Amino acid sequence: MMRSSGALISSLYLHVPFCAHKCEYCAFYSAVPKEDLVGRYVNALVRELELVAHELKPRTVFFGGGTPSLLNLKQWEQILKAFERLGLLGAEEWTVECNPATVSADKAKLLRDFGVNRISMGVQSLDERLLERLGRIHSRAQVFKSFDTLRAAGFANINLDLMFAIPTQTMEHWRVTLHDAIALGSEHLSCYEVIYEDDTPLFEQLKAGEFDVDEELTEAMYEELVNLAGQAGLGQYEVANFARSESSIQNSAFRIPSRACLHNVNYWRGGQFHALGPSAAGYVRGVRTKNWSNTQLYCEQLEKGVRAIEQREELPPLARAGEIAAFGLRMNVGWGFEEFRAVTSFDLHEHWRADMDTLIAEGFATRTADRFYLTPRGLRFADHAAEKFLRPGTR
Repeated sequence: MMRSSGALISSLYLHVPFCAHKCEYCAFYSAVPKEDLVGRYVNALVRELELVAHELKPRTVFFGGGTPSLLNLKQWEQILKAFERLGLLGAEEWTVECNPATVSADKAKLLRDFGVNRISMGVQSLDERLLERLGRIHSRAQVFKSFDTLRAAGFANINLDLMFAIPTQTMEHWRVTLHDAIALGSEHLSCYEVIYEDDTPLFEQLKAGEFDVDEELTEAMYEELVNLAGQAGLGQYEVANFARSESSIQNSAFRIPSRACLHNVNYWRGGQFHALGPSAAGYVRGVRTKNWSNTQLYCEQLEKGVRAIEQREELPPLARAGEIAAFGLRMNVGWGFEEFRAVTSFDLHEHWRADMDTLIAEGFATRTADRFYLTPRGLRFADHAAEKFLRPGTR
């Protein structure tokens, strides 16, 4: 949530910009690693961490990418020992993204020994043909092997990333992947519809007419996801995210599953977070920052002892409140009116009444005396709802 200027920042994101192979759908900043650059990057990341450590008391840490698990044992040890030296260990939730092809027992043990307690594994599909179609470097068998390796290392909180509406994917393909993924017994599922981003091979193939997008099938796949996850005890708490729950936990006037990703919940509720690494975007004390999407330049800046920030932007209060409203509606609980006022100092009724009325009329949302939230169909089209709440350039 929004804090006073003197409060320590409790959420930290670190971007690892390396992948063994660039996937067909990926628009995130990443590149195939060159050994000399990876070493420089690790040194630069540690330097950036040193520059912000005095502002941090991490409750959540998230290493995303790219493929963080590509870093070798020595590189991970350098990063983790920097956390230890700077007094930044002990986060309640510490996530590292992994590719199933780059999980090893030694790496898993090292991460766990330093307090990493959550792994997000990029599975995407359990169909060999579709994995090849996406350009993934792992096999179906490696998913099961890596899952067992992580469990053996003591990880009791594992997320599996899946994708649906992959070109040529049928409902039966999707159903089998869901059943097999759920049978693994992970604590969390993140399931994303394929998005055709500019400058990706999949987008170029779509433009060239190599395949069509079947909206009806995509919607049916999403409904199947919600139904099967729910039946398996994975409660939906956000458009694409499902978590198990030993018990619900109270979090600022709303309930979420106990295995929900706390780091991402902080994003969706308008919280602050530092973000380190090439292309990483953070939000601290009303200022949004974005680092250079260039690993070479990132390293050069940090080697001079300065942050590698390309952009700084301070949004007008109403524009920021609209952004918070939009992101928060991605969660099933939507926004309690008093909670939203406490977080943003703005009233949903005053500034967004007509937008709420429109979404209700479309069947995409519901309003009660104390809360506004999207219906199951509204969650499927959450981006449409979000656009109505944005107030760019307003004060």
